[in-house]
Amino acid sequence: MPSPYRALFAAPGSKGFSAAGFLGRIPVSMMGIGVITMISQLTGRYGLAGALSATVALSAAVAGPQVSRLVDQYGQRRALRPATLISLTAAALLLCAAHYGWPDWVLFVACVGIGCVPSVGAMIRARWAALYRGTPQLHTAYSFESVVDEVCFIFGPIISIGLSTAWFPEAGPLLAACFLAVGVFWLTAQRGTEPEPHPRERKGGGSAMRAPGLQVLVATFVATGAIFGAVDVVTVAFADEQGHKAAASIVLAVYAAGSCVAGMVFGLLHFAGAPERRWLLGVCAMAVSMIPLLLVGNLPFLAVALFVAGLSIAPTMITTMSLIEEHVPRAQLTEGMTWVSTGLTAGVALGSSAGGWVIDAAGARAGYGVPAVAGAVAVAVGFLGFRRLKRPAPGRGGSVEQHSERKERHVA
Repeated sequence: MPSPYRALFAAPGSKGFSAAGFLGRIPVSMMGIGVITMISQLTGRYGLAGALSATVALSAAVAGPQVSRLVDQYGQRRALRPATLISLTAAALLLCAAHYGWPDWVLFVACVGIGCVPSVGAMIRARWAALYRGTPQLHTAYSFESVVDEVCFIFGPIISIGLSTAWFPEAGPLLAACFLAVGVFWLTAQRGTEPEPHPRERKGGGSAMRAPGLQVLVATFVATGAIFGAVDVVTVAFADEQGHKAAASIVLAVYAAGSCVAGMVFGLLHFAGAPERRWLLGVCAMAVSMIPLLLVGNLPFLAVALFVAGLSIAPTMITTMSLIEEHVPRAQLTEGMTWVSTGLTAGVALGSSAGGWVIDAAGARAGYGVPAVAGAVAVAVGFLGFRRLKRPAPGRGGSVEQHSERKERHVA
């Protein structure tokens, strides 16, 4: 590990909460794809599988901010443990309902409860902030957490799909629940690095969504999220049609690896000029990269196509964060980032559900038309709203470093 990253772990307790956070974060990449794999194996209904995965994502988008608000007020230990127990209970219900063939509505109720899962990544970033607030190490810590996120999305689907196909259908979601339990309870047992609880600031000014530029970003990321959700479910179905369903985990890992490589390289570069142009170029690249998926005939070609498609993801995400800081008032910076994440999550749910229904009706190859259409919608929204992105909001946020204290107070 390069020396700047090694220096992070000189702080007492940092290794412990980082390890716990890694375990607690893996389920984010395992549960959705695990539900798809489990349900498709047990019932053969990809439409149902996609709809259940979408329900988990939508529930998390609604419940996640509420759980984080409780963390702000009462602390990580008091808020995370009850929320995690609700999610684990719902996961147990889902596994039983799927195994014993209970009615579909029970599956949907269970998936709603699973959405109470806390945002472990945000909790870890809050702990880093408590350790390194106002120092250059905080930027290094946030960069490290971004790499950890990508690693989770590389290996999580491999583990989840691999176990469900090689062992028993419920194995992937079951292991995801175990990781969540161990990670959260281990993390919350470490009281020495837990940030002090504080009431959420209440200031006027209305919602951050009043910012025209943020409205464009959120709308675009709903379409972008649909790309991700559809690619997941369609790739599993395509691998199944090819007779190698377990290989879907490797193919999706290659997709995440492309994003990881691009993000590492992008972070080393320095750009001049307006970020909104780079953002629009990134959105266009994401849309164009979906076209080759319509032509795939085998898994190796699909893996190559998805790696290339992944190269545009991280740079677009990074540029989006810069644009949020320009278009959202300083006091609402974290809310603005949350809205973009919510839009992305909602899009994942829509794409996953739509992809599943298309697969059931016309097959897996036709399913790749869903991310292609979603990419076209993202480009259209981006072009239509481009003028709004060229007019930053008065009193905008500025750089992340300048607003680290405010962000850290709300990052949970």
